[in-house]
Amino acid sequence: MDSSSTKPEVARELPFLRIFKDGSVERILGTEIFPAGTDPKTGVSSKDLTIIPEIDLSARLFLPKLTNTPNNHQKLPLLVYFHGSAFCVSSAFDPTYHNFLNSLVSEANVVAVSVNYKKAPEHPIPAAYEDGWAALQWVASHCNGNGQEAWLNDHADFGRIFLSGESAGANIVHNLALAAGGGGGEVGVRLLGVALVHPYFWGSTPIGSEAVDQEKKGSSLAVDSVEWPEWLWPFVCPSMPDNDDPRVNPVAEGAPSLAGLGCGRALVCVAEKDVLRDRGLLYYQALAGSGWMGVAELFETEGEDHAFHLFDLGSEKSRYLIQRLAAFFNRDMPPSLDF
Repeated sequence: MDSSSTKPEVARELPFLRIFKDGSVERILGTEIFPAGTDPKTGVSSKDLTIIPEIDLSARLFLPKLTNTPNNHQKLPLLVYFHGSAFCVSSAFDPTYHNFLNSLVSEANVVAVSVNYKKAPEHPIPAAYEDGWAALQWVASHCNGNGQEAWLNDHADFGRIFLSGESAGANIVHNLALAAGGGGGEVGVRLLGVALVHPYFWGSTPIGSEAVDQEKKGSSLAVDSVEWPEWLWPFVCPSMPDNDDPRVNPVAEGAPSLAGLGCGRALVCVAEKDVLRDRGLLYYQALAGSGWMGVAELFETEGEDHAFHLFDLGSEKSRYLIQRLAAFFNRDMPPSLDF
């Protein structure tokens, strides 16, 4: 019998995955797993942990090379990180994100928890947000020094907790910070700041270059002449497929006020050639003008495209972005703006 006759028929094919009519999914990108361990270049250690077995939630933890201190209990800022890749591919164990976090953790001297949230289409939105919230609660369970994980008990400064993510991961960060500000219940700790790197936001009405630069809008992820930001949200959130859903368009009419963002500092990073650049800029402007009592900062990389730094960590612009993030994670709130 011809084995091809039993192969499932493709129902939909995207640049990074195929969905078959029997409901199965084949990911074309982001499937490689890099083992945890000690990075010989930076001295950063990493390990994998199932942080909440009941919901099958795992993470990769990173610890920088520590200086010699009594009992070696050096307290460092704590970064909770969410990888990108369109809510539906890649993982916390992907070599691209592993290598980036090795560099960032070394430069910033932070402890990091990279959350392996569940992916669409098998686990559509809000699964990623729910996993992110559960991960924050797990992190908070260590604030008295008696949690599950020794690296957090011994080395995390729970007065300096930051969230950060790339693209879809930055979208998760925004939604978690908004929930932490009062819309989603108590998380148990305060967030000092959030860093959104090339955040995935969109909307039904074009803004800025989206309305005039169709070539830019197409992007290398275009499929069947449909631009990826327009079809991505309906794909990952079929229950509420509107591109003006406040979770993907935080400045949409009726969206929760950004004044409720549950942190004291925010850094929004954009790239000049990124199709999402104008959305990131609009978010920064809206946040700064919302009445939010925190400090908002904008950092733009000229001449670069979406997530450029992940694929060329050694370039001057990538190193500068990492240094900018590291500086952000090592600044406290000004006393007059303590929240």
